[in-house]
Amino acid sequence: MLFSSLAFLFYFLPLLLGVYYISPKKYRNTILLIFSLVFYAWGGVSYSLILIASILFNFLFAKQIEKNNSRKKTWLAMGLTVNVLVIVSFKYIDFFISNISWIKSLFVKNSEEIELLQIVLPLGISFFTFQQMSMLWDLYRNENRKKTSLKSTALYISFFPQLIAGPIVRYNDIIDQISSRKETLLQFRYGIQRFIIGLGKKIILANACGEIADNIMDLNIDFIDTPTAWLGIIAYTLQIYFDFSGYSDMAIGLGKMFGFTILENFNLPYISKNITEFWRRWHISLSTWFKDYVYIPLGGNRNGSNRMYRNLLIVFLLTGFWHGATWSFVLWGLYHGIFLIIEKVGFLKVLRKIPQLIQWFYAIIIVMIGWVFFRIEELPDAISFIGRMFGVGESANVNSSVLAYLNNERVLILGIAILVSTSLFQKVKEQQFYKSVKPNTVFQILSDSSLIFIFFISIVYINSGSYNPFIYFRF
Repeated sequence: MLFSSLAFLFYFLPLLLGVYYISPKKYRNTILLIFSLVFYAWGGVSYSLILIASILFNFLFAKQIEKNNSRKKTWLAMGLTVNVLVIVSFKYIDFFISNISWIKSLFVKNSEEIELLQIVLPLGISFFTFQQMSMLWDLYRNENRKKTSLKSTALYISFFPQLIAGPIVRYNDIIDQISSRKETLLQFRYGIQRFIIGLGKKIILANACGEIADNIMDLNIDFIDTPTAWLGIIAYTLQIYFDFSGYSDMAIGLGKMFGFTILENFNLPYISKNITEFWRRWHISLSTWFKDYVYIPLGGNRNGSNRMYRNLLIVFLLTGFWHGATWSFVLWGLYHGIFLIIEKVGFLKVLRKIPQLIQWFYAIIIVMIGWVFFRIEELPDAISFIGRMFGVGESANVNSSVLAYLNNERVLILGIAILVSTSLFQKVKEQQFYKSVKPNTVFQILSDSSLIFIFFISIVYINSGSYNPFIYFRF
């Protein structure tokens, strides 16, 4: 079930809110758990069985780790291994089979391809599995000494706002809120505001940018000229940001409606002036997860520069692989890891001595080139597209014009999207939408009217059956 679907907006969410707030507080976690499982089952009952089995197994490992005896390290290792095997089995097994088949063909003439298993990827498995691994790690470190229960564990893992596409919620950040949160009218109002902002980012901005990107980037490269290639990647750069940050905004807003504080996942990444800064602002929950549970355990930057560079490459290799089982995702991760190493070697000091506009231009170009690998899964096609961006291989006979993919509405939306991705929007958002103001002021009337307008336009787009995917659902 999509947050941006009429079924969610006008049936599921109102029903849940009604049942939740008329019920005594002692039943509210149970209600959230039941509705969260129903929400997940909407995408397929078999998915729910996988989720429930995963919850039960991880709860058993958690209880063993909580005993705090000499075997808790063994239980941690077993729990992490099981979770990794779950992701590998559902997400990567066909990737390994296809590569083994390819290697076999190099050495065996006329060898038959190994048949792929064609396993259907459960929704959100990368997100909820990482959350379970976070729980096991945090319990092992004794960072939260409160004993966990099956109900609190199940709600932590299956809580519907962040279940399918994040943010990746750390166990220690949420477990106390499950038992001792307090719902307030001010929080609820903030939650509605944040949800509508996210809905507008997704429906109005991301979807329109996505249509432009798909129309261009799905074409044969022979039909794309250089300006059109740049329009395609700019549109995709905006789409993936507003698609994912919009979902995160909706998740944070929904959490607030039920008294939960979910940490921020994006902080205007496209204003970054280097790649190091970009990864402090982009998909924050994932980058901090890898930092705390992979980079630091590997030694971080404690054992000299060479070890630090090795650890960075490992982390970004895994970051790319986490996103998808193709070599293009792996390359995308290594690409970012290499630029981070280049900056740490000394390039970052050089960057800071040049004008900030040039710093920003460097960062955004590097990011956009990286998005080509992210969007086009076949490596030769991705490399050809990057070449076309810089005029390589372009034929004078290409019958393409950037104007063919634009109209007045799309130009307006692209302009708004670019503006909203800047720090100017952040200042407007903080002042207009999220601060408590006195009732009946002109300021509040304008802000509430803006939100109502965004919601109305979003519903019109949804009701029209327009293009409405979620990019991160496939991860």
